[in-house]
Amino acid sequence: MTVDVQAPSETAVRRIDHPSADERAARGREARRLVPRSSHAGWKPADDRSDPVALLQEQDRTREPDLVPVRHGRMMASPFTFYRGAAKVMAADLEGTPRAGLEVQLCGDAHLSNFGVFASPERTLLFDLNDFDETLPGPFEYDVARLAASFAIAARNNGFAGADVAEAATATVRSYRNAIAEFAEMGNLAIWYSRLPADDVLDLIRRSATSKKERVGTARAEKLVAQARTRDSVQALAKLGELVDGQYRIVSQPPLIVPLRDVALHYGLDPKETEDGIRVLLRQYRATLEDDRRHLLDGFQVVDVARKVVGVGSVGTRAFIALLQGRDEADPLFLQVKEATTSVLEDHLPKSRYANHGERVVRGQRMMQAASDIFLGWTRGLDVDRHYYWRQLRDMKGSAAVETMSPLAMSVYAGMCGWTLARAHARSGDPIAINAYLGRRDSFDRAMTDFACRYADQNERDYERFVDAIHDGALEAEEGV
Repeated sequence: MTVDVQAPSETAVRRIDHPSADERAARGREARRLVPRSSHAGWKPADDRSDPVALLQEQDRTREPDLVPVRHGRMMASPFTFYRGAAKVMAADLEGTPRAGLEVQLCGDAHLSNFGVFASPERTLLFDLNDFDETLPGPFEYDVARLAASFAIAARNNGFAGADVAEAATATVRSYRNAIAEFAEMGNLAIWYSRLPADDVLDLIRRSATSKKERVGTARAEKLVAQARTRDSVQALAKLGELVDGQYRIVSQPPLIVPLRDVALHYGLDPKETEDGIRVLLRQYRATLEDDRRHLLDGFQVVDVARKVVGVGSVGTRAFIALLQGRDEADPLFLQVKEATTSVLEDHLPKSRYANHGERVVRGQRMMQAASDIFLGWTRGLDVDRHYYWRQLRDMKGSAAVETMSPLAMSVYAGMCGWTLARAHARSGDPIAINAYLGRRDSFDRAMTDFACRYADQNERDYERFVDAIHDGALEAEEGV
């Protein structure tokens, strides 16, 4: 069946096909015939593979020069932190891998540290993907490969035995495949409303704990969730703010946090012009919100703005925090303004349909997350060639302590991440076709585990090449920041 759909703002009719469930399943089985699941095994780097250091240097050219050494310093901590910052390297490697032709909205950087807990608009704590800087439509295998490889690399980083490393990767893919099978049997609305509350996560972790060591891990998880519930703008104000002459302002902590009042000293910019520019951007950002969120935002006024360094892979892109005040100084709102650059996948996949990369990130996040921040929006920068997205700085956010996980805990966590990624893909892609492609057996699991372990080997070689470049003076690094 085909339906003609025309939105009020559209000038052309868009035709939407509605194939039957049997037709969708047939598409997945045909994809399996053309691209066997076993073809995902046996990966090796291309003969003409790009130099990973050169790819990172290419990214560095558009980043804040004083922060590039900080980025390198964070990446050189371990092969795992290098992997977190090297999404561009892996995007180039994935270009030549098998594709079944089944597209979804990709996270684009679906490593295990880009999952965590945060609050829904209803103030329920959820577990979900939480980073979408590289989001773009593309083959579902890309996200699965990035996630599985991240578990293999993290497991090695924790000193796991070879069998436990492989199991961490396998648990990821197995959970993804089983979850896709569940979503393939569900209606569209049921998929859309599916979510993983943090309380359910804790119940799963408690049931999985079979030893004293695992019960210690359960206590850590419970503490993490409890701490996440306290992380909001009021808590951020206590950590990032100071009261001066009866007015809160952001504390200066260079180079990680530099308020506008200090930008002239550190960067030779005019604070007044920069502050006026931020207010212009705030008005532009406001226009991307729904009317009710605009009304809520209008109840706040900007008090202070600062540049803030974030993450590992994002270090060097422009990022700011804005302190806003509501009814009084005890009613704060912290917003994060983060630069959105071209997705690393756009070198290898069709370009985004959105001219503003901030909008690309926001649209992708809303498509993939079970619930998104009410203040999520986008804007251009004062330099119109730069794009930004806006969100709350802290909204009960928390991340798992991967470095302290045991093999069992990591396998449990892998299952949670695999289910969550499958749910995100089922919202934007065709779970019936993907399920028919993956099948009931573990052929895809074994093939993708083989890929993950091979890519972990390559990541270690790339890490050594990266560290050598720093030691040789080709790259500058500042550690411990």
